[in-house]
Amino acid sequence: MSTSTAEVGLRERKKAATRQALHEAAVRLAITHGADRITVEAIADEVGVSRRTFSNYFASKEEALLHGDQQRMGMLLDLVRARPADESPWTALTRAAQEYYRQAGELDPAWVAQTRLVRTLPALLAQQVSTFSALERELATEVAAREIKTDPSPVRARLMAATFMAAMRVAMHVWLDAPNEASLSAQVDRALAEAGRGFG
Repeated sequence: MSTSTAEVGLRERKKAATRQALHEAAVRLAITHGADRITVEAIADEVGVSRRTFSNYFASKEEALLHGDQQRMGMLLDLVRARPADESPWTALTRAAQEYYRQAGELDPAWVAQTRLVRTLPALLAQQVSTFSALERELATEVAAREIKTDPSPVRARLMAATFMAAMRVAMHVWLDAPNEASLSAQVDRALAEAGRGFG
């Protein structure tokens, strides 16, 4: 490995570490003080960086708060892409979701608290919708690639991706409302089974 390559790798790791630190500070402050009461300046101060540095990583405090969602959605998309090419699209989506929750293991209490926060603030909900919409478009592309021989129209692929995301969202809200009734992964399995009847 050349010196320049090593330097680039170190620089990227430092950037990733700063981005993660800002996200974690935003979540921590939001849980302690309320998401509507924290500021970009407070998040930057918590990490010991400038307001300008914060802006190099995130466009808003909402984006910083939901950076974890973006990471998790990216992981889910990677799992879908890694599924065997001969799997049907809905099977690939369902098994990727199951693998995602298997790898995630014990739910992070901070993530659960953040997820509850999102439901109370319109600005956070809007940012989350934007994040999930981007994932939905990418999932539709993956589905379309698997369906191209049987259905060249984009309608079914987009509908399947949207249905998958809706099922995941419903499962999350059901679980948040009654976390002791069943595990989140069990609620996801049930929601996907119900939603997937038309895509078998």
